[in-house]
Amino acid sequence: MSDPTGAAPTPTTPGEPAAAAPDPMALLRSRSYVQLLVLAAIIGVPVSGVAYGYLKLVALLQNWIFTNLPKQLGFAGTPAWWPLPVLALAGVLVGATITYLPGTAGHKPAEGFKAGGPPSPKELPGVFLASLTTLSLGVVLGPEAPLIAIGGGLGVLAVHLAKKDAPPTAAIVIASAGSFAAISTLLGSPILGAFLLMEASGLGGPMLGLILVPGLLAAGIGTLIFVGLDSLTGFGTFSLAIPGLPPFNHLTGAMFLWAIVFGLVAAVLGTGIRLLGLSVQPVVERRMMVLMPVVGLAVAGLAIGFDEATGKGINEVLFSGQSALPPLVLHAATWTVGPLILLVVCKSLAYGLSLSSFRGGPIFPAMFIGAAGGVAASHLPGMSLVPAVAMGIGAMATIMLKLPMTSTLLAALLFSSDGLDVVPVVIVAVVVTYVATAWLPQTPAELGRHHRPDPVASPGAPTGAPSGAPAGAPAGD
Repeated sequence: MSDPTGAAPTPTTPGEPAAAAPDPMALLRSRSYVQLLVLAAIIGVPVSGVAYGYLKLVALLQNWIFTNLPKQLGFAGTPAWWPLPVLALAGVLVGATITYLPGTAGHKPAEGFKAGGPPSPKELPGVFLASLTTLSLGVVLGPEAPLIAIGGGLGVLAVHLAKKDAPPTAAIVIASAGSFAAISTLLGSPILGAFLLMEASGLGGPMLGLILVPGLLAAGIGTLIFVGLDSLTGFGTFSLAIPGLPPFNHLTGAMFLWAIVFGLVAAVLGTGIRLLGLSVQPVVERRMMVLMPVVGLAVAGLAIGFDEATGKGINEVLFSGQSALPPLVLHAATWTVGPLILLVVCKSLAYGLSLSSFRGGPIFPAMFIGAAGGVAASHLPGMSLVPAVAMGIGAMATIMLKLPMTSTLLAALLFSSDGLDVVPVVIVAVVVTYVATAWLPQTPAELGRHHRPDPVASPGAPTGAPSGAPAGAPAGD
């Protein structure tokens, strides 16, 4: 299998002219690109099947650990203290996986959602075990980042099995196709998966289609796992759409004004969550086996405290929020503003702590927090439930993902038939959040600089020079 990009080696002789950029149309007609398409189509079904099985296994383990196991141990129901040992165990197991298995067991979620290189085949067990433990034992992270990594790793493995001396570019393209198929399984749409990976990767220009088309093919063929073929029945699809929403008539001017407020509040809240994760991360990494169980206990304590204060259950705070989001919106009338605000606070703190050291994705907890804030805001004058929740989801997804187009599309797809009606206010909230974030500190170091007073310059010293420095001396770092 030759290099599908047709890129020439970089010239090393001084003065030698740079190689011309490859012609996308010539690459599209090349035999090696056709071979990549065939391999992408072949891996689509098994990668989608693995992703589907992974999600089903997570759901089964969550139900067994938090519902069935307490009854099997003789309890009438799940005891109030049950999350404490479970989340502590999660810290021990994930810490051991990160410490002792090859690689880092996936990307560090506090550092943001970004498209990096796929894991090598020897790193796949660590990614699988750390994320499965994180999600199954109630940590507040989602499955999207592990699925992207697992799909990419399986793609690399497929290239190595097909041809050991395949060029690195071929492995990258097929890894992207594997990630494409895996994330499309979760999101229920190859189109949404394309938006997510396209925006996260930063690809553009004529080469964008060449990279994405194998992934689109893999995701499309992989969809047969869910929809079936001929007499074979599919497994059914995962869907983000929330059915049975209350009727929504039309947007108002007040809603556009509230969209600005949503954007500003989401920028501050999301930045606080991310800074919490980034602040705790280096502390935990120094003594991971000791401190990760402590982080787990803190997450469990937040869930227990919320349940004791509201009686709404620990599940609202624990887990990613993917399965809890539709009931929250559909049963919004059963919630008052006080418990909703407490839910946002507890879920946000648990989310920030989970980002610091566990392994998972940031999308669904952010969406759930945005939805809870939207339900609370629906009581504001001139506001309605559907646009309020849509704005909250779009704004919180934007601050945590830094992907405004994908965040807008996520909010629109969640509300199905109402999606197009609420898109204008969602876009306003998303844009305000995206721009406002640039004015906020991005790291704990930046936050410290914002609060640290400037040193007082000695008389006669130029502005910016260290105190006591001679005139004309360069300012210190």
